[in-house]
Amino acid sequence: MRARPDDCCGEPVAVEALGATERERLVGLFQALGEPTRLEIYRLIAAQPAPICVCDVVARFELRQPTISHHLKVLREAGLVTVSRRGVWAYYAPDPRGLALLREAASAIAPELQAVAG
Repeated sequence: MRARPDDCCGEPVAVEALGATERERLVGLFQALGEPTRLEIYRLIAAQPAPICVCDVVARFELRQPTISHHLKVLREAGLVTVSRRGVWAYYAPDPRGLALLREAASAIAPELQAVAG
């Protein structure tokens, strides 16, 4: 390890490494939301008081249905949305566990800042 200069700033706060499972889960969440259209699709779904029909999701974006379906699959696999079927239609809702993980992500990334803010 390199020696720190005497006139340097204070010692950085030690941060515990995330466990492999938690790290992979957070990376999956951020990768899923890291694509601009997917983020907007998720925001649309999360803003609804009830599950939204896939036909309404497709209607909001200038993308073809297969592309929207791919984005929804990524969000579903990341644990951010749930899907239910009603006849031939799929309805999407935010997964409460995914919402909780997003809320917890801030404290996992910057625990000291969360302690000060809370």
